Parts: sequence; structure tokens; C-alpha cells
Amino acid sequence: MKFFIDTANLAEIKEANDLGILDGVTTNPSLMAKEGITGQENIIQHYIDICNIVDGPVSAEVIATDFEGIVREGEYLASLHKNIVVKVPMIPEGVKAIKYFTSKGIKTNCTLIFSAGQALVAAKAGATYISPFLGRLDDISTNGLDLIAQIRGIYDNYTFDTEILAASVRHPMHIIHCAEIGADVATVPLKAIKALFNHPLTDSGLAQFLADHAKGN
Repeated sequence: MKFFIDTANLAEIKEANDLGILDGVTTNPSLMAKEGITGQENIIQHYIDICNIVDGPVSAEVIATDFEGIVREGEYLASLHKNIVVKVPMIPEGVKAIKYFTSKGIKTNCTLIFSAGQALVAAKAGATYISPFLGRLDDISTNGLDLIAQIRGIYDNYTFDTEILAASVRHPMHIIHCAEIGADVATVPLKAIKALFNHPLTDSGLAQFLADHAKGN
């Protein structure tokens, strides 16, 4: 399973990349705003800065909701760097745009997926990735992991090339369960990635090894 980091914070992206296990980055207008990145020129430069840190897919989201606007924005974003993946919302105009981008060899990430039907439609349009938001489904008392499993089954039935990018991942067990189900990618906050390193027996074992080593010197 690939690990993407879901943030617009350059320091966090660099820290995750330095761990040696990062495959890509996702971000969105809300995450940009959280970092104080506003204005089109600043946002565009920020995408370029991210691409200069991580040699992997970087999802850059369109703001338009009409076909012509999505295509115009998407083509511009794709021109910024070879690693840019155009992030498109799951709406009819977005699916039409995904089909267009696919015909032009532009990679896409269909975002805001909350049902297997939406995932099926996006795959038929040729989306490179689809982003089911499992944490947000959990928030409304629906098991988001069940959706990941359902999509995995459908995609395997028809050998779709579209990759399942589990989004709205909240904690390390989300990551583990997504890996068990067969999600192709999990996009996660840095905190959740770092939590995978931790286990009290590792800490106590290392402390014992170091203590024993010190006794012999």
C-alpha cells in the first residue's frame, strides 16, 4: 500500500518524506487555508514547492464545478509539474472532465466519494485514483471501511485500473484496516504515519538492550 500525506504543511511533508516511506501528497483548499495559503498565485507556487520535495503524485484540486472550468483549471494545474494529479469532485461535470482528462493522458483523483456507485462511475470514466472518505462516513455512524471493501470487490470483478485512495483517515488502525482490505493508497496526517512506528514493547526492549550494553562497557 502506498502512503500519501494529507496536508499543505511543507515542514510536515518534508518530515514524512525524510522517513523514506512517503509516496505522494494530497491537499485541498481547506488544508491550504489552514496554512494561510491564499490567492491563486500563492496556491500555484505552493503546489510547485510540494512537487519539489516529493517525487510522487501530488493531488491539486480544481475549484470550478462546470465542465469548461474544470478542464481549464485542470489542464493548467497539470502543466505545472509532471507529478501533478488533477483532483476533481464527484459531480456529473467532474466525471465528464475526468473522461476528457483521461483521453489526454492527464492523471486524475476523483474526490468526495461516499458510495460504491460513485466509485464505479469514476472508474468507468478512467479516474487514476478515487478518494472514498472513510472517516467522514464514520462520523455519521456508517462504517467507512465497509465502503472500501465494497469498492475493492467491484474493482477486482472488472479489473479496473483505478486505484482506491483511502481518504479522511484518522488514526493508525484505519491505515492497518485499509491495508488488510486492499486499498491501494492511504492518505493520512503525519501524526497517524508516525504512530505506526510506536509500540511499548519496542521501547522497553530497546531500553533493555541499551542498558545491557552499558553494563558491559
